Amino acid sequence: MTALARLLRTTAFKLSLLYLAVFTGLSGFLFVSISRNTDTLMTEQVVQTVDAEIEGLADQYARGGARALVTAIDSRARRPDASLYLFVDFAGNVLAGNISRLPTTVLEEADGGVRRVKYARGDGETEREAVVRTFEVPGGFRLLVGRDLGEQTRFRDILGGALRVWLIVVVVLALVTWAFVSRRVLKRIDAIAASSRQIMDGNLSQRLPLAGNGDEFDRLAISLNAMLERIEQLMQNLRDVTDNIAHDLKTPLTRLRTRLETTLSEARGEADLRESMEATIEDSEGLIRIFDALLRIARVEAMSPDGGLQPVDVAAIAEELADLYAPVLEDEGGSLKLDLRPVQTALGNRELIAQALVNLIENALKYARSENGQPLAITVMVRQEKDRILLSVADNGPGIGVKDRDRVLDRFVRLEQSRTEPGYGLGLSLVRAIARLHGGALALEDAGPGLKAQIDLMVAPAAKAGGEEIDGTDRS
Repeated sequence: MTALARLLRTTAFKLSLLYLAVFTGLSGFLFVSISRNTDTLMTEQVVQTVDAEIEGLADQYARGGARALVTAIDSRARRPDASLYLFVDFAGNVLAGNISRLPTTVLEEADGGVRRVKYARGDGETEREAVVRTFEVPGGFRLLVGRDLGEQTRFRDILGGALRVWLIVVVVLALVTWAFVSRRVLKRIDAIAASSRQIMDGNLSQRLPLAGNGDEFDRLAISLNAMLERIEQLMQNLRDVTDNIAHDLKTPLTRLRTRLETTLSEARGEADLRESMEATIEDSEGLIRIFDALLRIARVEAMSPDGGLQPVDVAAIAEELADLYAPVLEDEGGSLKLDLRPVQTALGNRELIAQALVNLIENALKYARSENGQPLAITVMVRQEKDRILLSVADNGPGIGVKDRDRVLDRFVRLEQSRTEPGYGLGLSLVRAIARLHGGALALEDAGPGLKAQIDLMVAPAAKAGGEEIDGTDRS
């Protein structure tokens, strides 16, 4: 009973009832319309037939009088058809015809009008319906000519039977459709509900099932799965930040506390206290910078993918930063080469794209110095492939091994050869978050020698439509 009540409350059941009512109403309307039109048409044909009979009998009467009319009616009344005749004298005595029982008022109202009457041909027969005309003939005679409506009655019965069969078929099909749709829809809904319960229980990796037929449930599930993936990513980022703070900040905080305790117990004068306080302030500023970097990454990852994105001239950003960092490399005996190809405007956030490029250049400055003493060479390239704009920074340093390229993108990850350099291992994490925000990714590749870091950006829709391009040249 519970399952039946559940089925009766479903949308599929309500829609089935609605469709059944609509189809039943339409079928009834169609039946009534066909029945009425057919009845009208057949009645007109009957009246035309009666009028033709009357014309023929009038010719007979004109030629031979009442005797010829009686002879013609006797001849026609013996035919096995639906025509009806009755010829009586002034006293109501039947002179000729094939009707035995008829309402008396029909003969009394001999005005030639069309009437529907009940009659019987024989004494033992049941009454039937006919269309008749009654005329008064000179000499006190009265003539009735009509046509039986049995064919119309049978046709209406056939239509009624067809309608009943049709309604039965509609009801059966509605029940079958309801059962199939209810079973299918409820099965899909139960699967979605089961997945939703797992997600509510904390399993954010669970996704709504797909049937693979591309129906509305699949389209809804795809949208919800994308939303769940985004939520899972944000929650994972939050857990990562929490774990990183718990593990990677414990050491500097412990060191800070130890220094303060040592100062309190071993300080011998104002100089020692000042030195300890300056070191403590420096460590505190480092912690603040770490928190700022983590918050910046979290804010970028929490931003809407299309929030605040506008057409951006990536080549102009690269050229500005190249002008800023080129003197720094020249002072250290290195060089920065700018390779700009013709590209369209990108869809992005100008400040974040500039921040990503700054981080990549800073990473190259810190970690890409060659071990054999060769001058550091950094190449900043902007190019376009179809509807993606590629922004890359390549160097001629030692590079990063293939097995470590994915790992260095995580927070606080620093390779052994770079632990002596300043930094916290958050720069590439921020670049990756910025790339994801712009619908792209950060890829680390071998520059032969050195490392090539590349992010891809979307072409702005207006640039796609108009084919706008920004001239770029190869310069250094």
